[in-house]
Amino acid sequence: MFRNYFKVAWRGLLKNKMVSIINVFGLSIGLVCCMLIVLFIYNELSYDSSQKKIGRLYQVGTVFVTGGKEDRFPAEPAVMAENIKKDFPEVEQTARTIVFDFFGEYKALIQYFPPGGEPKSYYETKACAADASFFELFDYEFIEGTSSALDQPRSILISEEMAKRIFGRQPALHKLLHVGIQLNGAHDFVVNGVFRPRPGPSHLDANFFISMNGGDLEERRKKDGTNMVFDNLYTTYLLLRPGADPKRLAAKFPLFVEKYAGSALREAGFYRKQFLLPVADIHLHADMMEPTPSGSLSYLYILGSVAAFVLLIACINFMNLSTARSSRRSAEVGIRKVLGAEKSSLIRQFLGESILLSLISFLLALVMAELLIPLFEDLTGGRLALFDRTHLRVTALFLGLSLLTGILSGIYPAFYLSSFQPVKVLRGSLFNSLAAASVRRVLVVLQYSISVALIISAIIISRQLFFLRSVDMGFARDRQLVIPMPSRLARSIYPALKLELEKKSQILSVGASAYYPGISNPSSDNFHREGTGVEAGPLIMLNHVDESYLQTLDIRPVAGRLFSRERVLPDRNRHIILNEVAVEKLGFTSPAAAIGKRICNVYKGIADTSEVIGVVKDFHFEDLHRPILSYGFFLDSNIVYNYALIHAGPGNADDLIGSVAAVWHKLDPGEPFDYSFLDEDFQRNYVSDKRLSALVNYFTVIAIIISCMGLFGLATFSAEQRAKEIGIRKVLGATVPALVGLLTKDFIKLVLIALALAGPAAWLAMRKWLEGFTERVPISWAVFAYTAAVVLLVAFSTICVQTIRAALTNPTKTLKSE
Repeated sequence: MFRNYFKVAWRGLLKNKMVSIINVFGLSIGLVCCMLIVLFIYNELSYDSSQKKIGRLYQVGTVFVTGGKEDRFPAEPAVMAENIKKDFPEVEQTARTIVFDFFGEYKALIQYFPPGGEPKSYYETKACAADASFFELFDYEFIEGTSSALDQPRSILISEEMAKRIFGRQPALHKLLHVGIQLNGAHDFVVNGVFRPRPGPSHLDANFFISMNGGDLEERRKKDGTNMVFDNLYTTYLLLRPGADPKRLAAKFPLFVEKYAGSALREAGFYRKQFLLPVADIHLHADMMEPTPSGSLSYLYILGSVAAFVLLIACINFMNLSTARSSRRSAEVGIRKVLGAEKSSLIRQFLGESILLSLISFLLALVMAELLIPLFEDLTGGRLALFDRTHLRVTALFLGLSLLTGILSGIYPAFYLSSFQPVKVLRGSLFNSLAAASVRRVLVVLQYSISVALIISAIIISRQLFFLRSVDMGFARDRQLVIPMPSRLARSIYPALKLELEKKSQILSVGASAYYPGISNPSSDNFHREGTGVEAGPLIMLNHVDESYLQTLDIRPVAGRLFSRERVLPDRNRHIILNEVAVEKLGFTSPAAAIGKRICNVYKGIADTSEVIGVVKDFHFEDLHRPILSYGFFLDSNIVYNYALIHAGPGNADDLIGSVAAVWHKLDPGEPFDYSFLDEDFQRNYVSDKRLSALVNYFTVIAIIISCMGLFGLATFSAEQRAKEIGIRKVLGATVPALVGLLTKDFIKLVLIALALAGPAAWLAMRKWLEGFTERVPISWAVFAYTAAVVLLVAFSTICVQTIRAALTNPTKTLKSE
């Protein structure tokens, strides 16, 4: 019996090749899209899930309360971990890390001097410092050495990839590396271990860990002593004892903070609250600037919706075409019932054929998904594996989904057709079934509504990203060359470097700073106007710059003046330049009113007073997801900068880079020359937005293609169904344009209804998404007009392919049986 069903089903597929191909490929494409997006979402949701102790791992977070405003921050002073472990028996172990990227140090200088060989010198990213106890909390596989070796001063643990880059196939253990990091200085470190991270993504993706001891960090901790107010450099992790309640532990933090820092915090004019964040939630639920890039839960919702919509469109196609194709077999159903076929056998027949099609689609989708994974990884930046053992549940889910689609699409012909009386079926009354036609119309409207919403969303997202590149940021970001200076030697050559570069005609200006727009700036302090209480002032982000940094970025004053070479010595004596937001938060009536006034801050019990000499126009020192905050500039008295900025005039960029590199190597021949462009660095903040835009664009095109395939199939079915009507109309004098209009008007009406339904829904969704930007492009009516024109044109073109063909058919061919 099953063999007979299979033969009938297979012959039916071969007999209706076009509809079968559209059915199979349409569903396959929908499944592929959904598979890839779900794999990405699964990957984003599984951060740190491979850690054995993940259920007991927590990150300590801080809420800084300043002037009634609360700011979440993921780092604390050094003694926080020690005090927590001492005071709370619920805590089994603590560990501290410093992710140097978080403090504006994206690159560390690595130098290796092999005995009798050529020195190797390059910049390494993803640098961290950590306690040895970090590896008691987090699981790493050690290929060489052990994690406990990090207890030793000036020891370093490097990743397997980093070991291969430096040492090739030679053992790395006990080799000496010279590591230069601004926060820790430049020192020799002994390689005491080579690690390989556990499979799966992690919120902390480090290329190497250095010891907390033996460098500048150790000296800094000694100076800080028991301070638990300032120097928030350390990310603190806790391993709770089995059965410990994190909520009860967090409830004890207010008394803990008061015990160790209450009076010092009140003296400084702000307060801090501590909270616990499960490590499993860091990637998506931190709701604060993390040391490592976080994911976006809202983007996962958007991508998940896109995946569901594309698959839904494919399933609608599948069901529409399956039911339409089944309707043509009404005579077969009637004859089989007359010959004694039972209803149950007909149900099994139709369901079996539909499930067979869905299984073929699923197998084809698996092959296509595996081939497309590398391309999808480039788009998303994630690492995906379809047949990985951790993803077997996802694959099984899609198998079940494809079977469910086959069952749902086969239910209508299976139960509806098999329930008819043979006389009614053989009369052909099924063709005029209002219920069947109505279901297909509703599904077509739903299908095109989704496509329209995706098109509108894709256009608005693309316009917003284009707008981000052209919006006035408040500073000059074009033709700005950024040169990192991670070592003491590199920073020491800056005055001579600047002097040499300013002689070149192509260079307009050279400046230097601790941070530059677009990268994280963790330096801040609480300020208040002289004569007011310390609790009244705002938290002001701070940057230490040289006398020409603001001019290099073309940041202009609205009151007072900028730093200048003629006044370097007095300006280093606690002179500060503020932005307009800081002036307003400090309570000055206008920028001009702030000039010459003094503002105060308290650091480690010492009160400092600074004179406001200038106010600059607000500028975006962070990406446009964040509002402009209070900002201040000090002239660095120690001449310690992390970055040099070169503003170049018109000319060949390659020539400029070559000449700057020549000056660098002349002054510092032992260190590599590295550079980036400011506008490109700033755009790194929008990587996730760009990926979202690319994905939505690609899947919108796919959704339109699938919708057109379905519309093409239904138009074919409609033309075949009305072939005799078309023949009669032609005999009676109907023209080809009139026939094309007759056949297309019903479908165009459905598309127009879809446009009316999808437009408002897409507008609401995109307005909500745009609220995440401080600067955003307006949603213009032209977007909806353009979408309507495109959708109508594509739909009309798709339908016309078949309707024109049907209208041009010779009537004798369709009427010869009458």
